[in-house]
Amino acid sequence: MMSLIARAAAALLGAALLIGLPATASARADGPVAKPAHAPPVPLLWKVSGAQGSELYLLGSFHLLKPDDYPVSADVDSAFNAADRLVFELPPEQMSSPELATQMMQAALRRDGRLLENELDADTWRRLQAWSAANNMPLERLAGLKPWFIGLTISLTQMAQQGLDAEAGLDRHLMERAAKAGKAATGLETAASQISMLDGMSAEEQRQLLREALEQVEKGDQQSRRLHDAWRRGDAALLWNEMAAQMKREYPRLYQRINVDRNDAWLAPLQRQLQGGQGTTLVVVGALHLLGSDGVVEKLRAKGYTVERICSACKRR
Repeated sequence: MMSLIARAAAALLGAALLIGLPATASARADGPVAKPAHAPPVPLLWKVSGAQGSELYLLGSFHLLKPDDYPVSADVDSAFNAADRLVFELPPEQMSSPELATQMMQAALRRDGRLLENELDADTWRRLQAWSAANNMPLERLAGLKPWFIGLTISLTQMAQQGLDAEAGLDRHLMERAAKAGKAATGLETAASQISMLDGMSAEEQRQLLREALEQVEKGDQQSRRLHDAWRRGDAALLWNEMAAQMKREYPRLYQRINVDRNDAWLAPLQRQLQGGQGTTLVVVGALHLLGSDGVVEKLRAKGYTVERICSACKRR
């Protein structure tokens, strides 16, 4: 199984995966843009009806995608065209800020005076040595970084080798479209808060993230492929069971911080968008935040709003 903690960290993404990593940690696949080989992804898209015609579209993102995951479906195009504004996890100006990568690296630097080798068990250290050699990543360059950052670096490198790219992520795509269309775009959080969330992992959570990222390399990353395929199919049940439910059972404190607490914090600004006269808003966040009983969809439904899934492809099945 793919690391539960790695999946939790991947749920943040706004700071962790979308800002990019140092050039030495990147394995982004370059080349010509592929033509779509299949139908557009089935969207995880819901419509929430508010007061006096105000509407909210909730779209579940997969933050690293492939060129052939485009174009988006007609449902997503319709929601985008109807929107007066877009809301993301992070404001677009922070996503594109050159200072963001610097902030990430500053948080990732070790300052405790301890040696990374002494912090890890012998098997994890051996695997890290093997991975650094295989990926032309000098071990001394990693030794000064915290385990959470090294684990994410490994996971991102592997995903890039599969052709998954943060620059092709749904968030980036819609941010660029919003800018071209002159639509206002804001964020629900700040980069600093997302970085703090990652850096706030306990020592054991960080070690486990690194340990399981290395184990996943040896397994060929079948799980990330499975989750990407599930996202393409709009399979909310599989994504919930394999991205959230197990994490909720086995790592309840981490799940609470990364998912539940943030979803709860988002409710107030989202409800403001549903007040009369606010028009239509398209909200684009990681799919995990919309799913299950702790997800934004059910939380808004519990507040009394009418919520319906928008899925033309589902109706044709």
